[in-house]
Amino acid sequence: MQPSLSALAGLKILDLTRLLPGAFCSQILADHGAEVVKIEQPGEGDYNRSFEPLNKEESGSFLLLNRNKKSVTLNLKSAEGKEIFLKLVDQADVVIEGFRPGVMQRLGLDYDALSKRNPKLIMCAISGFGQDGPYRLVSGHDLNYMGFAGALQLYGTREKGPGVPGLATADMGGGSLMAVIGILMAVVARQTTGRGQFVDISMMDGAFAWLSYYAADWLFAKKEPYGGENPFLGGAACYNVFRCRDGKFLTLGVIEPHFWARFCDVAGQPDLKDRQWPTEAGRQALYDEVQAIFLTDTRDSWVKRLIDADVPAGPVNSMEEAFADPQIRHRQMVLEVDHPVEGRIPQLGFPVKLSDTPGRIDAPSPLLGQHNAEMLARIGYSQADVERLKAEGAM
Repeated sequence: MQPSLSALAGLKILDLTRLLPGAFCSQILADHGAEVVKIEQPGEGDYNRSFEPLNKEESGSFLLLNRNKKSVTLNLKSAEGKEIFLKLVDQADVVIEGFRPGVMQRLGLDYDALSKRNPKLIMCAISGFGQDGPYRLVSGHDLNYMGFAGALQLYGTREKGPGVPGLATADMGGGSLMAVIGILMAVVARQTTGRGQFVDISMMDGAFAWLSYYAADWLFAKKEPYGGENPFLGGAACYNVFRCRDGKFLTLGVIEPHFWARFCDVAGQPDLKDRQWPTEAGRQALYDEVQAIFLTDTRDSWVKRLIDADVPAGPVNSMEEAFADPQIRHRQMVLEVDHPVEGRIPQLGFPVKLSDTPGRIDAPSPLLGQHNAEMLARIGYSQADVERLKAEGAM
């Protein structure tokens, strides 16, 4: 039986964003009961709708990032499209936008203008570098923000330089998650002040804030953290990745001395117990010794032996293995939903588990403009009005 109440039930959000950061932010809010209405460009919609791979007609990534939302198409450059948006704003709690700073102001839809109509409105702007400062108009994407923030060098060595991170840390960690936190903070503050506020999210700021552990190297020792040198960036054998006999990899995450002692016992190398944190000259030698140990057996055999001995270790799973992993499955991190065009499609589950008001999937990602008539009816437009506005290019 589905729960009758969601954590964010009653919260009305207009989402003007495109691509990843805004989509992941608003999906988290939608999963927990907020009504999220995607405002999309007529004819084209969110750029992500066309990204490969396609399932049938819709992009796989779009299907994974836009469930539980509604779609309304509006041309915000047309007078009627803008007027419809303003009427929707009158009934909204939150507007999320992801344009470059200044775009909303040029449209006459910036926070100052919207808050005059709706003083309780919360507006969240997600941008690369924030709404002010020397980089405010600089274009960029996740890789650029990570580089500016000093985070990218953590993904490589001093000699070889950084690689490209597999996860969009600045986009999702620095952008999406910080936006969710900021919006919910503003919602709580509004309960006291009675007013909304502007939430300024910079993806570079967010990535920079994630540096707290490695920033200590620079702030307190004036030492740059590099892969192969910092103990938690591949500079220690006890916290590293190793190849096994079958060519598969495992992780060893042993920090505490008692875990290291157990590892040495399982490996049959008690002489290594006093060498957990070698000097710079001994780092490579210890890594080579531990690597040689793991080459004597298969990944799964080693993982079982280590976990059975309560040693922090695990497999480097392929995507196929991760989706079949019993813990992932038990935690319901792989779900399904029926889509009117795409059929039954997989979904990623809810990372936040609430005991009384859990997240849920009530609807798949919307078709472009699917909710035009429904949403416009709320503000006094008829079906005939919707057809006329569509013909005129306003929606």
